[in-house]
Amino acid sequence: MKRLSYEELISDLIKKLDNIKNRYLIALAGPPASGKTTVSEKITKDLNLKGYPSNILQMDAFHYDNSILENKGLLSKKGSSETFDVMGLKNFLNRLNDEDEVIVPIFDRSLELSKSSAVIISKKTRVIIVEGNYLLLNSEPWKKLHNYFQSKIIIDCEEKIREERLVKRWENFNLPKEEVHKKVYENDLPNGLNVLQNSIEADYTLIN
Repeated sequence: MKRLSYEELISDLIKKLDNIKNRYLIALAGPPASGKTTVSEKITKDLNLKGYPSNILQMDAFHYDNSILENKGLLSKKGSSETFDVMGLKNFLNRLNDEDEVIVPIFDRSLELSKSSAVIISKKTRVIIVEGNYLLLNSEPWKKLHNYFQSKIIIDCEEKIREERLVKRWENFNLPKEEVHKKVYENDLPNGLNVLQNSIEADYTLIN
């Protein structure tokens, strides 16, 4: 596993992308609030500027709806590894390998729900950044995704920074202090520990 700077990561990826014939799928995993969304958007922007048409597929777009989570008794654990439609994500990875144009869902964080058929990944798009916490988790059904990724990146930052970001994230929803505390310390931070302790080794580690 290579530990490198962002600039080194882009340089290394470009060397690989120069030789691709088909779509190239990159897994970008990491704990909640480690900066995955920001980094995936930056990678996509920089690769597009360098002539490698790129787009993003969000793991979060495959969250179970709150009504399903409630029926399963998982609403309080929303965001944990068992609250995602992993096989639905796998189907989209298959389609991205097989089809020229694929219309994918996104996750609207302001509404805390998924929107279907929201982004077009066009025929010209050669690089897909698949972004999400559990993409490299070494357990079923997540293990079924690993072979789709030609490059695997895990991103991390100091736990204190992640804690501060998570608190701010939930405070922005104007939630009561006790609910913020519950979400951060009983769900998000333990989920992050699961990612760091139980993911397969990535090709690259990026400290954000």
